[in-house]
Amino acid sequence: MSGSGDEGPEAGASRAGGRTEPEAPGSALSVDLSGLLGQLARSFALLLPVYALGYLGLSFSWVLLALGLLAWCRRSRGLKASRLCRALELLEDEERAVRLGVRACDLPAWVHFPDTERAEWLNKTVKHMWPFICQFIEKLFRETIEPAVRGANAHLSTFSFTKVDVGQQPLRVNGVKVYTENVDKRQIILDLQISFVGNCEIDLEIKRYFCRAGVKSIQIHGTMRVILEPLIGDMPLVGALSIFFLRKPLLEINWTGLTNLLDIPGLNGLSDTIILDIISNYLVLPNRITVPLVSEVQIAQLRFPIPKGVLRIHFIEAQDLQGKDTYLKGLVKGKSDPYGIIRVGNQIFQSKIIKENLNPKWNEVYEALVYEHPGQELEIELFDEDPDKDDFLGSLMIDLIEVEKERLLDEWFTLDEVPKGKLHLKLEWLTLKSDAANLDKVLADIRADKDQANDGLSSALLILYLDSARNLPSGKKINSNPNPLVQMSVGHKAQESKIRYKTSEPVWEENFTFFIHNPKRQDLEVEVKDEQHQCSLGSLRIPLSQLLMSDNMTINQRFQLSNSGPNSTLKMKIALRVLHLEKQERPPDYQHSAQVKRPSVSKEGRKMPVKSQKSVSPSTGDSNTAPSTPVLGVDDKPVREEKPQPHEASPLGQRDLGRSSSSLLASPSHISAKEPTPSIASDISLPIATQELRQRLRQLENGTTLGQSPLGQIQLTIRHSSQRNKLIVVVHSCRNLIAFSEDGSDPYVRMYLLPDKRRSGRRKTHVSKKTLNPVFDQSFDFSVSLPEVQRRTLDVAVKNSGGFLSKDKGLLGKVLVAMASEELAKGWTQWYDLTEDGTRPQVIT
Repeated sequence: MSGSGDEGPEAGASRAGGRTEPEAPGSALSVDLSGLLGQLARSFALLLPVYALGYLGLSFSWVLLALGLLAWCRRSRGLKASRLCRALELLEDEERAVRLGVRACDLPAWVHFPDTERAEWLNKTVKHMWPFICQFIEKLFRETIEPAVRGANAHLSTFSFTKVDVGQQPLRVNGVKVYTENVDKRQIILDLQISFVGNCEIDLEIKRYFCRAGVKSIQIHGTMRVILEPLIGDMPLVGALSIFFLRKPLLEINWTGLTNLLDIPGLNGLSDTIILDIISNYLVLPNRITVPLVSEVQIAQLRFPIPKGVLRIHFIEAQDLQGKDTYLKGLVKGKSDPYGIIRVGNQIFQSKIIKENLNPKWNEVYEALVYEHPGQELEIELFDEDPDKDDFLGSLMIDLIEVEKERLLDEWFTLDEVPKGKLHLKLEWLTLKSDAANLDKVLADIRADKDQANDGLSSALLILYLDSARNLPSGKKINSNPNPLVQMSVGHKAQESKIRYKTSEPVWEENFTFFIHNPKRQDLEVEVKDEQHQCSLGSLRIPLSQLLMSDNMTINQRFQLSNSGPNSTLKMKIALRVLHLEKQERPPDYQHSAQVKRPSVSKEGRKMPVKSQKSVSPSTGDSNTAPSTPVLGVDDKPVREEKPQPHEASPLGQRDLGRSSSSLLASPSHISAKEPTPSIASDISLPIATQELRQRLRQLENGTTLGQSPLGQIQLTIRHSSQRNKLIVVVHSCRNLIAFSEDGSDPYVRMYLLPDKRRSGRRKTHVSKKTLNPVFDQSFDFSVSLPEVQRRTLDVAVKNSGGFLSKDKGLLGKVLVAMASEELAKGWTQWYDLTEDGTRPQVIT
């Protein structure tokens, strides 16, 4: 019968009265042999590194370091898994999780804010639609992203997604806030507190290189703004829909496959930062996704609107801060080394560090763009710098709507979340004027009408909308399409568009802004380049004074490119706006005070800043899409600290500057680490490497008089080859360098052709070991035309290399060589004096 035929061997054994047949001796031996081989392999894998270290004569500390790193990796992955489980539990049963005692920082936004409403009807709708949303996302990955990646590079021609599963947990809206005050009557503004915690599986592979990677879970939390504008009298009643994040969302990713390496502590922050930067390029202010609902809507104006205003922040001083530094295990209390983190939306500044001072004076000024002041705040946090983890000294949050009403605020503010401490700020709300009637007064107020500098307080804002290009030349290879990008610069501030691959008629549709010191003297320089061959496809120079004479100070046209094809054009819309401070008439007894908002995250839930090894150069040549210009006010004088000491060599990074009040879990948000944002005219705000070199030079002097070249000299040959269309720089040698240690220095030379400070634009010599008079004799070239190079500056720095994990790394000297010379085609060989900041030699006192 069929029932007896289906019985397994276990059933047969039981009917036999528990008798079992003896196993063959070969099978038992094979099992033991495989286990023995596995044990031997594991033992060999453990002992091999120890034997190799002993054989090479290395220290046993490397074994301890490897074990510590392994334990750190496992702990980090365990914390990620626990945070994921906790977030999933909260999403599945919110009421039960709250009853079990969730921390205040993990609660949804509607618990903290009475004007934020729950949206369970919306969550139920999204949950019902989620399978169809997943189908759309999979189609987007396979039909849009996959072909785009394959076409980006020949090495990625075999790229494909093997699995795209977004998971069963839908996107959740934790709260909705609708703005009804201080908004245009023809728009509706919604803030959605969103959270997505998904056990998704997205696997990819590159068959050509046998490479497999993927993602097994993603968490993202943030505040998404939805703007419905303009409201119209016909169906569908709304002209367009705009979506963007007010600031970078919180992000955490668990990798799989080859990308598992990105979960290693240190690399996980780097990978999350790169992905957040990609998101920012599309979805964080000032970028946005705009969906037109009627054809008559001006899509460009909605996608890249003109900023509502500019906030000028005078970060002056603080008083009565807490002393966080202690000695002898807390028995002796010391002072603090305070610095400030200032944030307006997605723009972040860091002040300099004042050593051992509870009443620090910074006297720094920053300028930030404000695109959406309903819902945006000025956020300031003070920290005490420490070698391990910086201590919290207080915070402040000011509603920008109140600043706009008052126009000018100069007050002492009490710090929140700490028992004591006050902060002195001067805030100016600058409106954007489309006529030049007030320009002369603004220039006089910031003293830009007398000096010849291109940096300082801003008098105007340049807004550039880069649309497209036509009929670009093929570049170096005939009949081949270039990979065009556009570089724009005003003075030393430069920005760069995205790369468009394999096309001679690229479409960018990107927006850029520049702070302008004096539009009467400055020019906008634009160059279209081929990213693949690093050659120029055409250039353009527009004096900003031309905009002053244009209607509404705006030019919208196709510009003919020079040094390009006969019909090569670049379409741009350029607008200049004067930054004017409207001083309101107030009665003598008028009392004003900005509304200070209380933070929604408790001190226990706050993430402290940690040291990071990733550094972003504070050079004024680097600028983001929404640039922010740190300057020193004309009425502010540099204040010297009580004990001037060099800053720490490694810059500081903030882990949760972009946190959201709707965060459901304590997941870190890795923001690009920044050095203290340098003031342009302040000696004590120079980059850290320059300060350390200046301190070292004072120590070397030690009461003696140094020569004319205390840091030594470097010999360079500079010429431009018209045949090769390249600038050629030969680094011959250096002499009389300073010693970084008892054994001398390990110097090498690093060069940039400013304002380009990208990694691809860097040139480096080899390292000469233990010498103060190195000989290099190395030649380098930069692909740049003669007219263009005469507007550039060659940045040459001599640095000490040091060994692996060595502290003896730093600047030995610097020189800035202006390329505006008629002799550049002939060339010259010359010895240059090295200085701390590259300018002409200064007497060290």
